[in-house]
Amino acid sequence: MKLNELPKTIPIFPLSNFIMFPGTTVPLNIFEPRYLQMVNDAMKKHRMIGMIQPKKTGVLKKPDLYEIGCIGKITSFNETEDGRILIILNGICRFKVNSEINSEKLYRECEVQYNYFSNDISKKSNEVNFSDLNIIMENMKKFFKKQGYIVNLKDLDKKDLSKTLNDLSMASPFSLEEKQILLECLDVNIRKEKMELILNNYIKDEFENKTLQ
Repeated sequence: MKLNELPKTIPIFPLSNFIMFPGTTVPLNIFEPRYLQMVNDAMKKHRMIGMIQPKKTGVLKKPDLYEIGCIGKITSFNETEDGRILIILNGICRFKVNSEINSEKLYRECEVQYNYFSNDISKKSNEVNFSDLNIIMENMKKFFKKQGYIVNLKDLDKKDLSKTLNDLSMASPFSLEEKQILLECLDVNIRKEKMELILNNYIKDEFENKTLQ
């Protein structure tokens, strides 16, 4: 898919502590009326939805949105007997929100642009150094253990290094602000450096807490 083929007006699915990267695949369980309407409308058009994180500001039912999200294409659609919709979304390209559109629809829509993230489509990306990723994986295991998560990271080793880093960014129990920082990194090596900083801060906190006791 080319950059100019992506829709400029897209339905927006704000989901806190959730980011999606181009090239990743995520399953979603849709049950709220506004998002059922959103998915059904998207299926009639381009089958695309913009995933974006809401901020902690704004009103409860319409929080402010971060500027950067990722558009994904619905590649699987199943309706359940109890009225839910199960979809699989494939990440395509990150976008920047220009403005929100006022409409009568239950869900939110935005005018977006993709120019900042043209490399997401062209797949031009610097590869992550394998030894750097090993350090990140070890630190991530420590962090997951500290947070009480039992995670098998072996499956991630089978993917290419850039995708592994993106999957770690998505799966990590970081704060929504930290996840947003990782999403907005233009280059995968910058993302690697930011993740190392975040992990080192958590591990440092753990060390200092132990020494204080």
